[in-house]
Amino acid sequence: MEPSLNFSDSQTIAAISTPPGKGGIAIVRISGPNALSIVNSAWKGVDLTSVASHTAHLGKYISSDGEIIDEGVATIFLAPHSFTGENIVELGVHGSSFIQREILNDLIRRGVRIAAPGEFTQRAFLNGKIDLAQAEGIADLIASSSKAAHDMAINQTRGKFSKEFNSLRDKLIEFASLLELELDFSEEEVEFADRKSLMQLCREIILKIDALAASFLRGRVLKNGVPVVIAGIPNAGKSSLLNLLLNDEKAIVTDIPGTTRDTIEDTAEFDGVIYRFIDTAGLRQTEDIVEGIGVKRARESLEKAFIVLWLIDPTQSITQQVRMMKDFHLSHSSIHLIPLITKSDLDLEKLTLNEKSSAEYETDNQTEFVLSAQDSAIQTDPVSLMIDSENQTVSSSIDSLYPIQFSSLTHQGLDSLINRLKEITTDGADPISDIIVTNSRHYEALQKASQALSRGLTSLSEGTSADLIAQDIREAITHLSLITGSITTTDLLHSIFSRFCIGK
Repeated sequence: MEPSLNFSDSQTIAAISTPPGKGGIAIVRISGPNALSIVNSAWKGVDLTSVASHTAHLGKYISSDGEIIDEGVATIFLAPHSFTGENIVELGVHGSSFIQREILNDLIRRGVRIAAPGEFTQRAFLNGKIDLAQAEGIADLIASSSKAAHDMAINQTRGKFSKEFNSLRDKLIEFASLLELELDFSEEEVEFADRKSLMQLCREIILKIDALAASFLRGRVLKNGVPVVIAGIPNAGKSSLLNLLLNDEKAIVTDIPGTTRDTIEDTAEFDGVIYRFIDTAGLRQTEDIVEGIGVKRARESLEKAFIVLWLIDPTQSITQQVRMMKDFHLSHSSIHLIPLITKSDLDLEKLTLNEKSSAEYETDNQTEFVLSAQDSAIQTDPVSLMIDSENQTVSSSIDSLYPIQFSSLTHQGLDSLINRLKEITTDGADPISDIIVTNSRHYEALQKASQALSRGLTSLSEGTSADLIAQDIREAITHLSLITGSITTTDLLHSIFSRFCIGK
């Protein structure tokens, strides 16, 4: 049975810290009050109980029955200058699964307990070496699969993330203490906390909290991979685009409409960001049952997208395709939309894209779409989709007023597409220096803190009594404190640390 976390347990614990299986080197980590003496009882070499911290020593590990299990290196970290704040010994041994198992079994016989998932990090938190947000940053660092995810996790483990929240929290505590003081002198009707200053502080902190919460959607996709859906009518070039972006023949490409009947997904990395490209069935009405299921799944994928690459086939009805794109975006203005005019290797002049005719232009009271040709002197993106709208919210949420003219055959527009993907994904944010929220627990706490402060701000403007204002301020402080672990519960700690791997 897997061991569970015990927050009052001070036993010496051990675990394999390297991935399971065979390898050149494996690390057996031992932490606790008796780590040095227990390992030293099995060690043939220098006396480990007398060496300096942060030193490594060659020797042999001898089992309790006197047999040599392996020759390796023991690295010593003495409390409190270690990751857990306890004495730690890390045994670097050969990566044989047999050697790892035998050393671990021998340590158990000598009085060591197998560590629970995340118990080393949990002890670091409980011993004040890191806070809760830093601990979660370590978990994200271990799980990171891209440079962007790595940079955000590093930022969190270094404490910059926690410093920001602690600063907000400390400002609120200062005013909360003055409000509490007023309650002690309630009969004398005195005010220690200046109401105007408190209102200004609440407004400033709400703006900051809301900005941090707003970064969550972008942080989550940077951390987990940006979902990019490729959509359009059949034969618009969706599968060809997917193959080009992945540099692999992932999808079958034919001239037959409806070839793609299910979603096809794979990842590619550009400038340290992972994108999850999803090819979908062509959007159209169909009597084919199987293709119909594919179209249904395509629409479901669109609902979950962060970015949609909407392919417009210039050889088919432009009006129909533009109307379809417009209707989608008006319903999902939070999704980032990139239109692509495909098949740019064809002779576009013969398609008379720049002719103004009632068949190709449609105006309603919401949006006007005009397909036209740019100045011939401009060599890139010679075909443009001009989008103008009376609804400024819709207009400002469309990422590119000009679609990219694209060819999967000649690769025209590929660099422009990749650059636009990167611009949308980061939106000027720097995963290394900027504070970006990636954890849903932090996001929820920020939302609740903002709500509590908004209630407090309303109470202040209405001249409500100090006790009700103090209650809202205390609630906001509590939510901010839960992020860094200044306030914790046993259930919260179990939930966080149980998700770690054993050995960390």
